[in-house]
Amino acid sequence: VQLQASGGGLVQAGSSLRLSCEASGLRFREYRVGWFRQAPGMEREFVAAIEWSDGPTNYADSVKGRFTVSRDNAKNTGYLQMNSLKPEDTAVYYCAAGDYRRARDRYDYWGQGTLVTVSS
Repeated sequence: VQLQASGGGLVQAGSSLRLSCEASGLRFREYRVGWFRQAPGMEREFVAAIEWSDGPTNYADSVKGRFTVSRDNAKNTGYLQMNSLKPEDTAVYYCAAGDYRRARDRYDYWGQGTLVTVSS
């Protein structure tokens, strides 16, 4: 199983980025897709998730109204659209996949991370 996260970069505050998470080696539509981030010196934190088969979504309070999580099961890819980016969004962003039969906070596979840097 592989999860390949991409789309990070250096942007100015107020800009947008779309992260992608391409999955292989698993029945993608049976997995929840989660996005997490880890800023320097900080613990990894939950950002957003979308349930299997394009189900309900969930967001951290810090990103509600700015970030949108989605998925394209035909392409085995999850997305995180990030708008109105702030310097405090700077972090390495990770995608993860969790079997829908497991608890919502359980993730089985993790991608390698993509760096998002937001300048003020």
